[in-house]
Amino acid sequence: MINNQPIGLFDSGIGGTSIWSAIHELLPNEDTIYLADSKNAPYGKKSKREIIALSIKNTEILLEMNAKLIVVACNTATTNAIKELRSMYQVPIIGIEPAIKPAALNSKTQTIGVLATKGTLSSELFNKTVEIYQDTKIVEQIGHGLVELIENGEINSSEMTLLLHSYLQPMMEANIDYLVLGCSHYPYLIPQIKKILPNHIKIIDSGEAVARQSQKIIQEKIGEHAPGKGKAIFYTNGNPKVLSGILKNEYEVIKKDF
Repeated sequence: MINNQPIGLFDSGIGGTSIWSAIHELLPNEDTIYLADSKNAPYGKKSKREIIALSIKNTEILLEMNAKLIVVACNTATTNAIKELRSMYQVPIIGIEPAIKPAALNSKTQTIGVLATKGTLSSELFNKTVEIYQDTKIVEQIGHGLVELIENGEINSSEMTLLLHSYLQPMMEANIDYLVLGCSHYPYLIPQIKKILPNHIKIIDSGEAVARQSQKIIQEKIGEHAPGKGKAIFYTNGNPKVLSGILKNEYEVIKKDF
């Protein structure tokens, strides 16, 4: 079944492009539209009500652009708003949440670390997930300031290095063997994180799982795009240069107020 409508994705900024990359790699023929709501980043500091309102706004923009599938490429928006979004809209909506399950099931030390925003760690959905794995010690750390630095293009700054050291040191001392990245911005910090963590600590993010779930829903319920290379359109209400830099200037980034 052919369905040439695009996949729509949104995030509180540029971080969700890590999810977009995984989807684009798995489904290269699909058209995609990406909304970077950088003006309102980070979502992790906002109230649940604010996060739901922003998520509704972004979803409606993507639906106006004829999206056949919405990917909430933001952990904070997923954990706080996906229940409301799914109750309001008929289109399939895929969320992203910290990959605690594979880390907990595979941990040899029965101790894992989760680096995420305050909005994700304090959410009902996150805490319900944690309760399932009571035999695993979960060391939680709020990534204060990380999203702001990434949004400002300061991934490799000395300030970023200092923050990451301060967040990861207690996890290493607690003997974690898996680090779960609970924010779609954080995969861009993996090269920095690898310089700090010993080699035996594995890093997990949710990109591949979201891409596989998107593929499954498209094949089973919606219909795939016709063969050929899919078009990708990126919109931001922040600084287009930062998003262009993350995308290595390979795609057009359009400044848009929303």
